[in-house]
Amino acid sequence: MSVRLVVRTFSELCITAGALIILFVVYFLFWTGVKAADAAEGGIDTLQSQWAREPVAQAPPPGSAETSPAEEPAPYRDGEPFATMHIPRFGSDWEWPVLESTAVGTLQRGLGHYSGTARPGGTGNFAVAGHRRTYGDPFKDFPKLRPGDAVVVNDGTTWFTYRIAKKPYRTVPTDTAVVDPVPRGSGFEGAGRYLTLTTCEPEWGSSHRLIAWAHLDATRPVSDGRPPELSG
Repeated sequence: MSVRLVVRTFSELCITAGALIILFVVYFLFWTGVKAADAAEGGIDTLQSQWAREPVAQAPPPGSAETSPAEEPAPYRDGEPFATMHIPRFGSDWEWPVLESTAVGTLQRGLGHYSGTARPGGTGNFAVAGHRRTYGDPFKDFPKLRPGDAVVVNDGTTWFTYRIAKKPYRTVPTDTAVVDPVPRGSGFEGAGRYLTLTTCEPEWGSSHRLIAWAHLDATRPVSDGRPPELSG
């Protein structure tokens, strides 16, 4: 085999490999975002249609007696949306559906609720995960969260406004205590109505997790219109 043929074959292989790498990058940086945006929009549309057709069982407001077991709302369905989340710090148009479970397929369509944690506004810890990068990059700006920032959740009957308690905290994926009813390391003491947000760290890796904690600050019936945090 001549040197020229070897060089030409090697060059063709490099071009092919380069093209495959480019396609791979385009898929993860662009196409997964397109798919996630379509899925998120569809999830929000589905919720709005459901809320327009049938009432949603309302969680008890802060300070009231909890519902009895017979009055408990139906459990969320795995992989299905049940609320929307808005974080003004991430942009005035930032809105994502919250779906039940943190399975891989669920997080490709929106934010995922840690099954077994509290419902929005409920006593305990309402814990939610989201991708930092790929699949729409919902938590791309996670490190920008600051104490006092609003996180607003809509379950169809009520706007729940949580306030971030401290800057994001870095931990390892095995630190499951961050989603406990009173999350360890949060600074919260005793039972309350808390929110935990989690995402990957570093930005393009998953060796660690970034955690942000918040506490319920206010509630507002949906019939009263959007809360002031979203009116800007």
